[in-house]
Amino acid sequence: MTLNEYQQKALETAIYSDEYKIIYPALGMCGEAGEVADKVKKVIRDNNQEFNQEKKGEIAKEIGDVLWYCATLAHDLGYSLEEIAEINYTKLKSRQMRGKICGEGDNR
Repeated sequence: MTLNEYQQKALETAIYSDEYKIIYPALGMCGEAGEVADKVKKVIRDNNQEFNQEKKGEIAKEIGDVLWYCATLAHDLGYSLEEIAEINYTKLKSRQMRGKICGEGDNR
């Protein structure tokens, strides 16, 4: 499945109203990213830092939730996921080529 195919499928399950476009998926993405981090934290705390297949699978499901929100937010902003991926790759490749991959700031 391509990123754009996934985005279209994700949009089939989006049930928030137009008045919450952009806002709803942005907030949801933050919450789901927190769940990813929480599952990783609990592996460190409760599972002796062992990322077994079960734990990896649980984290993968949360990453999927983050992806759903990315897909809907990108759509609400007028972008396809593939456009977002290309924008991000171009930005990172430029930083790498200019020796600016490390450091701080959005526009380095």
